[in-house]
Amino acid sequence: MPSPFPGMNPFLEQADAWEDFQQDFLVRAREALMAEVGKNYLVKIEARLYLHELSAEERRFFGRADVAVASRAEKHEPSTAASVAAPVQLVLPAVDVERQTFLEIRDRRNRRVVSVVELLSPASKTPGADRDAYLGKRGEILAGQTHLVEIDLRRGGKRPHPPDLPPCDYYALVSRYEDRPKVGFWPIALRERLPVVRVPLAAPDPDAHLDLQGVLDRAYDAAGFGTYIYSETPEPPLAPDEAAWAATFLPNRD
Repeated sequence: MPSPFPGMNPFLEQADAWEDFQQDFLVRAREALMAEVGKNYLVKIEARLYLHELSAEERRFFGRADVAVASRAEKHEPSTAASVAAPVQLVLPAVDVERQTFLEIRDRRNRRVVSVVELLSPASKTPGADRDAYLGKRGEILAGQTHLVEIDLRRGGKRPHPPDLPPCDYYALVSRYEDRPKVGFWPIALRERLPVVRVPLAAPDPDAHLDLQGVLDRAYDAAGFGTYIYSETPEPPLAPDEAAWAATFLPNRD
């Protein structure tokens, strides 16, 4: 069954569901675009890796000298330089690896990146090194000859800029390199259906069409989100009137 909401499902905006949803949304978006772009293009899932060193309280040992093995070796073998335990033990900091995925549409003939499709993550909307890295990559795209499609399906957080965006719950932005600094912008309200956006290709080829609502519904259905997301609340919480409206779409939990 597709998502019961007419547009974005706010219950997907949870830490327990978002990363899985983001990955599956991009997989389904890739499938939809492959049916649109034709034989001259490739649609590839790419990733950026962010490494986060954990705090002192969160660190853990990645390894230590095996004293038991060394003791057994001393009983059965002559002591040699090769079997002596290291005189010093050091601690490697624990590192959390975060994988941020996005889509690239490439010209099949020369592999040039024609368009990049981004679905914003919490990290790209939270001040810090990850957001700075995303803004840097975004700036490189906007300064070059690659089209950018940026989709935000999360309320809250600090949205990338430029440009200054009007208030809205969600949005889609399309920046064609030949039209910059002008961009196409779709403000989306919680109660509205997600739009069909035009994804630019290389001239003179016509745009591809990406039905965001159709992609969301396929991702929702394929991953079984309806079996568990309604036991929690959207993050950030909905305003009282929006929460009352959303409650009318919740499936029966019996």
